[in-house]
Amino acid sequence: MCGTCGCGGRDVLIGGKRPVRAKGGGALAFRAPGSGEGQAGHAHQAAELRVIQVERDLLAKNDAQADANRQMLAARGIFALNLVSSPGSGKTTLLVKTITALNGALPLAVIEGDQQTENDAARIRAAGAPAIQINTGRGCHLDAQMTAQAMRQLDLPDGGLLLIENVGNLVCPASFDLGEAHKVVILSVTEGEDKPLKYPDMFRAASLMVLNKCDLLPHLEFDPELAVDYARRVNPALQVIRLSVSSGEGMDQWLDWIRAGCREAGRTLSDTLESE
Repeated sequence: MCGTCGCGGRDVLIGGKRPVRAKGGGALAFRAPGSGEGQAGHAHQAAELRVIQVERDLLAKNDAQADANRQMLAARGIFALNLVSSPGSGKTTLLVKTITALNGALPLAVIEGDQQTENDAARIRAAGAPAIQINTGRGCHLDAQMTAQAMRQLDLPDGGLLLIENVGNLVCPASFDLGEAHKVVILSVTEGEDKPLKYPDMFRAASLMVLNKCDLLPHLEFDPELAVDYARRVNPALQVIRLSVSSGEGMDQWLDWIRAGCREAGRTLSDTLESE
């Protein structure tokens, strides 16, 4: 959690600018359990309680902003997805392929999250979609406030699609709601089948798991059935799409899933307008 790792207090860059200092408790130092007696023990307990309070305050503030983000997105009929994974799973490549395949059929925009560089946002813009880069510095995730500021800078299309590529990390992003409709966790077949058991919070928070790079399966000792079984032990309701950007396997299913979400967001907007 960011109350203990300290990333919540780092400066961020949104669209190359430094408009705010990300809110958070910062790193807290405390003794390891059993490392001292008497006053040291009391100091350790007090520090632990302080960490817990910082975590609660941080998440409560984030959740309030996420609710505001969600209400704004719903009011405009925008379908928002939060793509989460380990580094190197193929998130950006999947986004580029998705933008190319949609070919302007859906208005969309992208928020890119990385600790440094504008590389991924540049790739997205080259594919034909507006994108804004959030550089989190030493921060290990996006939060709802960063997302809100990025959305204000983007020309978000009503009735469109917002794709958010989170920082590559299977820990902190699980706890931070951005206001998205769904978290989509991407698991590459070049990783271990037991990732869902090692990082259960992420797979529990997700609505969909994309099992990516399936074209490599003939060359790997990776059991896709076992990976899906592990994921559904953690989250029995988890949907799964097996996909390969290289071969095209699963792309139609992925695009249909996105289109269905956009239609539902559009229906919600229409119902809201009719009731006013």
